[in-house]
Amino acid sequence: MITLIAVHFGLAALAPLLARWIGNRMFWVLAIPPALTFGWLVWQGPTVLAGGEIVERYAWISSLDLDLTLRLGTLQWVLGLVVSGIGALVLLYCRWYFAHDSPKARCAGVLAAFAGTMFGLVTADNFLLFYVFWELTTVFSYLLIGHTPSRAANRGAALNALIVTTFGGLAMLFGIIILGVQIGTFSISETLASAEELASTIDPTSWPPLVIGAVLLILLGAVTKSAIVPFHFWLPGAMAAPTPVSAYLHAAAMVKAGVYLVALLAPVFASVPGWRPVLLGLGAITMVVGGWRALTQNDIKLLLAYGTVSQLGFMVVLCGLGTRSGALAALSVVVAHALFKATLFLVVGVVDHSTGTRDLRKLSRVGRKMPFVAIAAVLAGASMAGVPPLLGFLGKEAALAALLNLRGDLPQFPPGPSLLLVAAVVAGSVMTTAYTLRFLWGAFGDKRGSTIELKVAPVPPGFALAPVVLGLASLAGGFLGPVLSGLFEPYVATVTVGKEGHGLALWQGLTVPLAISGGILVAGVVLFWLQDTIIAMQSGFPSAVSAEGAYLKLMRGVDRLAVEVTAVTQRGSLPLYLGTILLTVVALPGGTLLVMQHWPSRLIWFDSPPQAVVGVVIMVAALAAVGARGRLKAVILLGVTGYGTAMMFLLHGGPDLALTQVLVETVTLIVFVLVMRKLPKYFTDRPLQASRWWRIAVAVSVAVVVCTIVFVSAGSRVAEPISTAYHEVAYTYGYGRNIVNVTLVDIRAWDTLGEISVLVAAATGVASLIFIRTRYLTGTAGVAQRQGRRHVSGTGQRTSGRLSWLRGGEALSPKQRSIIFEVITRLLFPVMVMTSVYVMYVGHESPGGGFAGGLIAGLALMVRYLAGGRNELDEAAPVDAGRVLGAGLLVAGMSALAPLAFGGRVLESYAIDIHIPFLAELQTPFGVLPLLGTWHIVTSLFFDVGVYLVVIGVMLDLARSLGAGIDQHEDEDRAPAVKPDTDEAISGVSRYLAQHPEASAAHGGER
Repeated sequence: MITLIAVHFGLAALAPLLARWIGNRMFWVLAIPPALTFGWLVWQGPTVLAGGEIVERYAWISSLDLDLTLRLGTLQWVLGLVVSGIGALVLLYCRWYFAHDSPKARCAGVLAAFAGTMFGLVTADNFLLFYVFWELTTVFSYLLIGHTPSRAANRGAALNALIVTTFGGLAMLFGIIILGVQIGTFSISETLASAEELASTIDPTSWPPLVIGAVLLILLGAVTKSAIVPFHFWLPGAMAAPTPVSAYLHAAAMVKAGVYLVALLAPVFASVPGWRPVLLGLGAITMVVGGWRALTQNDIKLLLAYGTVSQLGFMVVLCGLGTRSGALAALSVVVAHALFKATLFLVVGVVDHSTGTRDLRKLSRVGRKMPFVAIAAVLAGASMAGVPPLLGFLGKEAALAALLNLRGDLPQFPPGPSLLLVAAVVAGSVMTTAYTLRFLWGAFGDKRGSTIELKVAPVPPGFALAPVVLGLASLAGGFLGPVLSGLFEPYVATVTVGKEGHGLALWQGLTVPLAISGGILVAGVVLFWLQDTIIAMQSGFPSAVSAEGAYLKLMRGVDRLAVEVTAVTQRGSLPLYLGTILLTVVALPGGTLLVMQHWPSRLIWFDSPPQAVVGVVIMVAALAAVGARGRLKAVILLGVTGYGTAMMFLLHGGPDLALTQVLVETVTLIVFVLVMRKLPKYFTDRPLQASRWWRIAVAVSVAVVVCTIVFVSAGSRVAEPISTAYHEVAYTYGYGRNIVNVTLVDIRAWDTLGEISVLVAAATGVASLIFIRTRYLTGTAGVAQRQGRRHVSGTGQRTSGRLSWLRGGEALSPKQRSIIFEVITRLLFPVMVMTSVYVMYVGHESPGGGFAGGLIAGLALMVRYLAGGRNELDEAAPVDAGRVLGAGLLVAGMSALAPLAFGGRVLESYAIDIHIPFLAELQTPFGVLPLLGTWHIVTSLFFDVGVYLVVIGVMLDLARSLGAGIDQHEDEDRAPAVKPDTDEAISGVSRYLAQHPEASAAHGGER
């Protein structure tokens, strides 16, 4: 199952390449993973139907009870067949739906990934893993609904769906955490088993309060995902998505996620107080509201959307009953709905593409032009209305039987609500019949008196294949009632409440459900016949606040509140922001210090005299920086405090920290110097104002609080530090002797992965302040050099006749060049680069690592820039900084996942020893010299390579943005404006030189 999900995502990632190679035929390739999944599920059918389960488990984070566990039982098997089979047909259908459009690589890739995500969701056996797949469906749905971001309707609908379903998802996450803590595990199967054991020992009304709250929070996630009132409004708006997306996400897959969750938990948690009132009440209301709104829609796609809302309410009612007959009816209706609603949505896509409209007032005599599509729509519509011998009829019969037997299965259920529930379902079913007829009449009917002549394009056979196959499946399912009853029996057996029903069959005698079904069909026909009266009646109702209107008002209120709060807190004042943070530090941790009762008994000022000397130097430099008037002087004095801190690390026995501190301080100094080019040379000399006294008070308060915290935390330890065992763990777990580096790339590698991600985001933010289009902006000289247009004379010497140590420096003015600096840079750069690689390589055993190595390499690039300007920086690193950042993050991420391919855990390290005998040693007259005969490599080195590249990318971004970018802006500001009357002359000279390169060479390549 893991492999099948990975194949979905793998091919989805290749969608852009497939679109480039084979165009829209890529949909055929992307249909392979769900088709393989469907075939594999069919192959596993005998095992599942015999009551067995297929389990795949991969350990991950055992301390959090988080593992990759997938379980395939009967319920999962049925839903897996639905999402994979319909997913494959929808992707094949997309080949013709998008036939006249440019290749939709993003839509295709996201749709394929969504199919894999739904399969993962219905098979996940860990609540945390389930939540990951749950939220992935939300994200993919957002991308698919916003298929055309230039349209406001798509953007608004996508955002509404995202906000509503994410809100429910977060509530569900809280419930999952509470339930996991209360039960003691996040495993779904173990949770259900433990909860079932607990339910057998307590009264149904005596569930623990935290369990009740957790279950209700999980149900909140389910009802938002399945568009249950009052969260139903997002689903009709989502019809802005392409029709295949609606057919899959909003009929067969995504909206079924909430129904699946309710069906999964119902056998155990249906007796939890609040379960049935919430699900049965909201489900019944949703069924009626959706059907009522569908009766008046003129857009046949929107009509189906409201019909889907109504049917989702119906399914939630059946799943929420928590009885054996309700479980059988629920599963049959879920399958029937997936088949008929996917068919109808795909039919809408065919009609829309062939006629150019979805307005039923304009559609007339379409059925004559596409008879096979019309027949498929009639079969699916008959199934939706519950007409025999379609599958929908079997589901509706079983549902009515379950509702009529509710008092017998649940004697404690009040009779009044039971009758209201039956009445609501009957009313909703009557409206289902009516809007089904309205759809079929509107899409294919011959409307007499219609003067609109539609040009109906021929329907390719492949375009009609999917709806025809699904429509025939609805017909065939009606004759397979006993078979389906046997297929669903293992799931029904998990429910212990109520008696077994009569199963699924076309004929079960003259029963009350059959009579009600007949009455529903007759009443539905009458309601359709009176559709004009219904429309007039609805238009005459007084206007009321709808759920969508309430949502929009709420969002406007949130936006207004955000504006008001932002106006107060986000004033654009850096002192205000910094002061708020510092005052918080003083108030909260400082307030905690005031109530402390036990303080350390003694204070150790220093361990050795050199520490005291360095401490005095740091304090003197800090005080001098406060009184410095020149900005450069203040920066240098601050640098003294930083280098003094590095010396403190060294004196305390931390050479690795000292090395990193020195490198970071050097980079900070360079960045300060680059930024100060745009700042005044001196600080203001205005008289001391009252606000400065407040700043001094805040600074002193922060200093006192921080020093006190350090004193208390260092002297209040009562337990043995966890770091005492690091020296053993570093070698046994990380195969290295440098504890600091092993901690970064092994023990706390997740933290490091997050930190380099933050570095990438920070570098992007810095670059966005300078660059508008790209991070790789250079001057004309630099571009010419990289493209090989360097003009030399016949003797091989540059025409300028001047020896150059740095090629990029040729573009600089002689007044800005230093031959000594260039010579030193030419000699120092390769040494620094080799040193950076060495420091990265030995970081596992000696002071160093990817971070320190990347800083050294970045400083080497900084030196090249300082010596030769921005063109020299491009000579040193002719690559976009963003690509380096992305490559580093990719290498780190791939090295984190690579152990999974070898049966290991994420970020697990392996030691590899390579011995080359003939390179082990060398015999010389002076004795034996050891060589590189044995290499000790730890796989976390590749993770460190990713860190190395990310840091280089950050440094390159800083050099280009704060250095080369500002240089170019200043050059553009100083450049004289070209007079309009000289434009034509300049253009003519440029064309002449382009056609006669020998003329350009004669003038030294200058144009």
